[in-house]
Amino acid sequence: MERERAVGVMSALWSVGAGLLLLLLWVRHRGLEAVLVHHRWVFVCFFLMPLSILFDIYYQLRAWAVWRLHSAPRQHAQRVRHIQQQVREWKKEGSKRYMCTGRPGWLTVSLRVGKYKKTHKNIMINLMDVLEVDSERQVVRVEPLVSMGQLTAYLNPMGWTIPVVPELDDLTVGGLIMGTGIESSSHIYGLFQHTCVAYELVLADGSLVRCSPTENSDLFYAVPWSCGTLGFLVAAEIKMIPAKKYVKIHYEPVRGLQKICEKFTEESQKKENSFVEGLLYSLDEAVIMTGVLTDEAEQSKINRIGNYYKPWFFKHVEKYLKADRTGVEYIPSRHYYHRHTRSIFWELQDIIPFGNNPVFRYLFGWMVPPKISLLKLTQGEAIRKLYEQHHVVQDMLVPMKNLEKSIQTFHVDLNVYPIWLCPFILPNNPGMVHPKGNETELYVDIGAYGEPKSKQFEARASMRQMEKFVRSVHGFQMLYADCYMTREEFWDMFDGSLYHKLREQMNCKDAFPEVYDKICKAARH
Repeated sequence: MERERAVGVMSALWSVGAGLLLLLLWVRHRGLEAVLVHHRWVFVCFFLMPLSILFDIYYQLRAWAVWRLHSAPRQHAQRVRHIQQQVREWKKEGSKRYMCTGRPGWLTVSLRVGKYKKTHKNIMINLMDVLEVDSERQVVRVEPLVSMGQLTAYLNPMGWTIPVVPELDDLTVGGLIMGTGIESSSHIYGLFQHTCVAYELVLADGSLVRCSPTENSDLFYAVPWSCGTLGFLVAAEIKMIPAKKYVKIHYEPVRGLQKICEKFTEESQKKENSFVEGLLYSLDEAVIMTGVLTDEAEQSKINRIGNYYKPWFFKHVEKYLKADRTGVEYIPSRHYYHRHTRSIFWELQDIIPFGNNPVFRYLFGWMVPPKISLLKLTQGEAIRKLYEQHHVVQDMLVPMKNLEKSIQTFHVDLNVYPIWLCPFILPNNPGMVHPKGNETELYVDIGAYGEPKSKQFEARASMRQMEKFVRSVHGFQMLYADCYMTREEFWDMFDGSLYHKLREQMNCKDAFPEVYDKICKAARH
């Protein structure tokens, strides 16, 4: 028996070895760059997906060890002091270069390559733990590198969740505060920043400050969207709400652009909907989804959409459109929060065209998705240029009253589908992003991800046209994406009054670049 088992293992090893040898010979014959550009799925399936699993295992073991040893709260103060020490050393050296976080650019979810990391003073920030769950205040205190997947896995077993859980497991608290974050519950709670009650930062002089709506309030409202140009975030306090087992989700196909916009607006205004989301599959075809949190479920209608062998969520939703029927399902809450993660919304279909095939899902779906950070690290210059010219990843935030006009503009300039529609309430708080008037206003995030089919699409010209339209309706562009605006256009879109005032007061001008200089292509090239 032992001999047969050994023979079986040896046969398997020989098969794997032979397969890898053939793969290497093929890569050598075609050329590595040609394979990476035209057959990227080979590299992703055979290398990046297994490596992504190892990454996940490492971070899960680390989180478990921290939880068992309760080391995060004890070591947090020491880690913060180390950050302060690095800033003070930078000052002693003469403050000759701007500072930035030492986290490699490829580890961020943004597709943008941050070249400034090579020229700025890198401050190492190793803060990736949940620090405290305060059930009485209903607040969780976390470090900035805590991810959404990590946080929901930590809180849900305790009966808690956060009000806005932005899609994709690897999004971090720091990125969602310094940039922005949104989810289908945002029509009630606003953007991710609006669920935060306090921030702790190390400033340019090395001091540690806490800010909230009542304590250093100017800084509290200026931090979101500032992209780390006012100080280094070292902790955040986020509201919690009770978690429930399921999301009862209702799927409704809608045809005709006017009807789509009317129905989506109507559902977004209903506070009894815990979640509202729309997937637009063409200019006049969409599925609008509304969800309600519940602890009860009809067993026959439970859909564990997050299981690795399940269809990608956007493909599952499309079935209701094709069948022209409504439907109701109960999705486990955590599966719902991360429903677009496995397919990276619909981006993975361009990388692994057969990724939603049932055979692939059942055999290899447990390794999906590859880490976005690893995709960035290994994309190379050829793929980066290809994506820049023939691919779009953009989220534009526009007033709901301009939804129909905005979709028509996206169709003409980009013609990329599906399009993600996510409503959110935007309060009239101070800071870079707020409504034009004095009242809270309902906005919508229009997310376009994929290869534009518009014949006149040209990356720079088309995106500048889109940005001009968004400015004209007093909308905002998410800063993780490529931005082609001039400095004047950028500060026409965003309110820089409070931001620039604090940059002056806190001596940030010599310590950190202006946010525009970190994110805009016009400034980086």
